[in-house]
Amino acid sequence: MPAPTHLLPHTETLANGLRVSLRHAPGLKRCAAVLRVAAGSHDAPLAWPGLAHFLEHVLFLGTERFPANDGLMAYVQRHGGQLNASTRERATDFFFELPPQAFTEGLERLCDMLAHPRLSPDDQLREREVLEAEFIAWSQDAEAQRHLALFNGLSPDHPLRGFHAGNRDSLAVQQPEFQQALNTFYQRFYQTGQMTLSLAGPQPVDELRSMAQGLCSDFAVGEPQPQNAPPTLMATTNRSYQQVDERQLNLLFAFEALPNASREALDFLCTWLNASKPGGLFAELRHRQLIDNLKAAPLYQFAGQAVLQVEFILTASAATQTGTISELFGDWLSFFAHSVDWSELREEYALLQQRKRKTNNALALARLDSEKWEAELSESGVIALKAILQQMNPTPVDNLAVAWQLPPSNPLLRSVEAPAPAGLIRGQTSAHRGLRTFAQDRTRSRRERSPMQFSPALADDSGEAAICLRWCLDSIPSANLQPTLARSLQGLCDDARQAGVDLSFNETGNQWLLKMSGLHEPMPAILEQTLLCLTSPAVDAWQNSNSPVPMIAIRQLLKALPEHCQEQSLRSALQPASPHDLQQQWATARWDGLAAGLPAAVQTAIIRALSRVPGIPDSEMTAPVSIASQRLWSELSNDTHENALLLFCPTPTQALADEAAWRLLAQLCQTPFYQRLRVELQLGYAVFSGVRQINGQTGLLFGVQSPNASVKKILEHIEHFLQQLPELISTFDDASLINHRQTLAEQLDGNVLPVALAFELLWQGKLGGHSSDYLFQLQQAVLLLDHTALLDAARRLIHADGGRRCLASGACPDGTWQPAARSLPGL
Repeated sequence: MPAPTHLLPHTETLANGLRVSLRHAPGLKRCAAVLRVAAGSHDAPLAWPGLAHFLEHVLFLGTERFPANDGLMAYVQRHGGQLNASTRERATDFFFELPPQAFTEGLERLCDMLAHPRLSPDDQLREREVLEAEFIAWSQDAEAQRHLALFNGLSPDHPLRGFHAGNRDSLAVQQPEFQQALNTFYQRFYQTGQMTLSLAGPQPVDELRSMAQGLCSDFAVGEPQPQNAPPTLMATTNRSYQQVDERQLNLLFAFEALPNASREALDFLCTWLNASKPGGLFAELRHRQLIDNLKAAPLYQFAGQAVLQVEFILTASAATQTGTISELFGDWLSFFAHSVDWSELREEYALLQQRKRKTNNALALARLDSEKWEAELSESGVIALKAILQQMNPTPVDNLAVAWQLPPSNPLLRSVEAPAPAGLIRGQTSAHRGLRTFAQDRTRSRRERSPMQFSPALADDSGEAAICLRWCLDSIPSANLQPTLARSLQGLCDDARQAGVDLSFNETGNQWLLKMSGLHEPMPAILEQTLLCLTSPAVDAWQNSNSPVPMIAIRQLLKALPEHCQEQSLRSALQPASPHDLQQQWATARWDGLAAGLPAAVQTAIIRALSRVPGIPDSEMTAPVSIASQRLWSELSNDTHENALLLFCPTPTQALADEAAWRLLAQLCQTPFYQRLRVELQLGYAVFSGVRQINGQTGLLFGVQSPNASVKKILEHIEHFLQQLPELISTFDDASLINHRQTLAEQLDGNVLPVALAFELLWQGKLGGHSSDYLFQLQQAVLLLDHTALLDAARRLIHADGGRRCLASGACPDGTWQPAARSLPGL
């Protein structure tokens, strides 16, 4: 087992005034950095809305030392990490995560881009067009506009009611006044007195401190700058208001002059408001068939102010009963406020925080530390909670026949008794380990024929593991089945997440997929409960269906792509399914699975739980079918005025040599593709490329969403980029290619990858028909690549030897494509 992660990080202020938070977590396989600047969109000059957001963008455009093709974004992508930035009301965050061996150079690039930005006029003009594209998409996105409208009940003078995204009109980059304001904002806030750097990784604190001291020395030294306090949130004495539309009720609460620790207090309150346990608000409203979902979360917190949103997703029949929902909410809140004490809930909350710190990845830990979250609800937090509840003014309802209860404890947060060691049967001890019995021989034989494979590719001593079960159905199930099963699992998913296990149940065409990843200790108990929920959903789970969440065009395509790649001629039932129909689906479903990272004792317990898996075991599922040189086009219309397109280019064969070449091509293409289509051509803000594995098929995926370019034009730009691949490959000398090759091979090492990422690769390898040493063999194939192999792969990609699959928001532009099989109604 890895060494425990301390609840609180080490904090100090360096000699240059930079505040640092350093977390040594020995169990981490990656490192993360979060640099927070205490300045956000509400601190920008009123004359230039969006200036803070704009500055965040242009800082990524490269420096003299690290130009864009070797800057932070390109470097992190090349090493298989993740990065992003966000400009909020009063803070701007820059954050990334990398393998330990690449972390120092990543931090070096982050510090350099913040300390030595170029801010060139040409860069600014190009990036303003990107923000203009973002603004157009944002203004047309119904969900984004709905979120903005949540603040309509606040005072018009409060900056939450203002426009802060930035666009072509508000960012007058060619005016001297704007340039002066931009430089003044940068010089005032982008200095050590206004910055906090949070680092998390397996390195000792001294090593993390040395990194921070050495790489942050170029930051301008300064004093903390006061951020002006905003006006009051509400123009009247009211502290709350509500908004209602056809399927949603929002209750909004505005708080003023909250005491310290109000952030933890709000989180504590939301934790129990969102709980779906019996006796709570969520369970009561769902039992009455009034809501499909409930979510409470703060929208804003600064200087003693806060805005809390309690969102109710209504059932189809509840639009006229919002008053009843509000009354029940007020009555539950009164019950909660007048509970004798919250000692048991405070103990449970502390366990939740401890488990979060034990199971979070490096980036999540660094972000947690940058927010300075406490590990429990302190006595000052209790005081803040009482102030919050007092300002909410809960109103009990007379003669309401509801017996509210505080949520019971989550048993998965408590350690369970370890199962008996594997290889022993009742009555044996470790002294008998070398002895074989007929019972054990029969068990071993069954395992070898089992559809469930236990991969040895991941170490079993990390404390983490992953499991996946797949069911292939005879037909595409009725549309109501997967949502019903997901609702049946909702409470268990919440408990599992709190216990450090991500549990999901998804549908793709005629397949259902159950996945678990995280701490292995509670997995046997979670799997047993999961199978019970899936085979015997509660009556409440069959009631109603969740409203689909609106998505921007490119996300709609990404969600639909796996289904379009299946190309099955199966038919789905038009009528909603019943419990009897579900049992029939389970009876004929064929299932297989994969697990990795399980120690022997836990594996034994998982095997016992697998006896309850519904369906027919099948250890010989079919491998993905090649589309050869076909060019298949699918159209998926959207409600926006923007065009979006995904181009998926599968490998010509399932050979690992082809996959290795495709992966290296993806690594070499990622930054140039982004630079060409997003920065130079300015097609839009959503531009990406990379390797994607779908049902065992590896391919290159290119994606673009544009407010101006047509689907035909987007495709032409992508195809033109592909035509230039041989020329791009020729720009890499032998030393550079060897470096890229080694970097890619390191990203495929199951011993250094986070368990969830490594397991996903193993699962895709299984679906692709590869052997259990798939990752090792793939690494070796990568290391054998040279210029000749890459040029040959580029030629085959250009000629579509593996085929092309295009999913777009528009119709096929010419006769070189053929319509893809449409296996799902309405797509």
